[in-house]
Amino acid sequence: TVAKRLPRFCIGSQKCSNLWRIKSNMEDSALDVSVGIHDLVLLPKLSDTEITQNLKKRFSRDVIYTNIGSVLVSVNPFQPLPLYTKDIIQKYNGAVTHELPPHIYSVAENAFRSMLMEEEPQAVIISGESGAGKTEASKQLINYIAEVSGTADGSNVEHVKNIIIESNPLLESFGNAKTLRNNNSSRFGKYFEILFDEYGHPRGGKIETFLLEKSRTVGQMKGERDFHIFYQLLCAPDEVKAALGLGAFDQYRLLKRSGTYTAEGQHDAQDFNETMAGHPRGG
Repeated sequence: TVAKRLPRFCIGSQKCSNLWRIKSNMEDSALDVSVGIHDLVLLPKLSDTEITQNLKKRFSRDVIYTNIGSVLVSVNPFQPLPLYTKDIIQKYNGAVTHELPPHIYSVAENAFRSMLMEEEPQAVIISGESGAGKTEASKQLINYIAEVSGTADGSNVEHVKNIIIESNPLLESFGNAKTLRNNNSSRFGKYFEILFDEYGHPRGGKIETFLLEKSRTVGQMKGERDFHIFYQLLCAPDEVKAALGLGAFDQYRLLKRSGTYTAEGQHDAQDFNETMAGHPRGG
């Protein structure tokens, strides 16, 4: 049983916002103006044009994060960047805000340390239109917290961490889908609470609310797909399909209406294995 007074992150999401309570250009100094101004409040003139030009300048150098005071602005690069290694995590672990370049890890670090020092729930709001990168930002924030939250001998801390990390593929398989704008669009909202002890070790968590775009189950626009789980099942190993009596994609009215069975960047057979790996842990 987890004590109610434990510090916690509460995690929730909507289509255009996620609520969390609870390069490698890393050599670039936070004050290196050659890649643009790192904090938009330092711009000599605040206007749409100045902000856009500064973000464009940083984006052209693969610097996708920019601060505006305590707010982090992220521009989706639509390509893998070496921004999320364990070495980079360690650079931000214990670092003071603005000591290093803007990063999602800096936001996570500030929220996590504030939770421990103030013993109060912390919130990070991640918002943006479809395809802006909210899902990836959420993953990286969770990964950071899991990496820096420590270990405790003789406890279930590592087990809880694994549940937190492996719940993502499970939730995405049942709640994400290909749309015309985004091949991995979150079509669900959740309120996810993680509890920590006084030492910053995760002790438990729960999902209180899960809101799903139910209409997608029975109908999609041309070029879109139903939820990923349907396609993962039909790309499962032959023995699994045989045991479940599953056939080809075009045998199912729910799937063939849109005429689209694949999505770039989605590897349904591989993703099925990740979904199954998270299923025993996530319940």
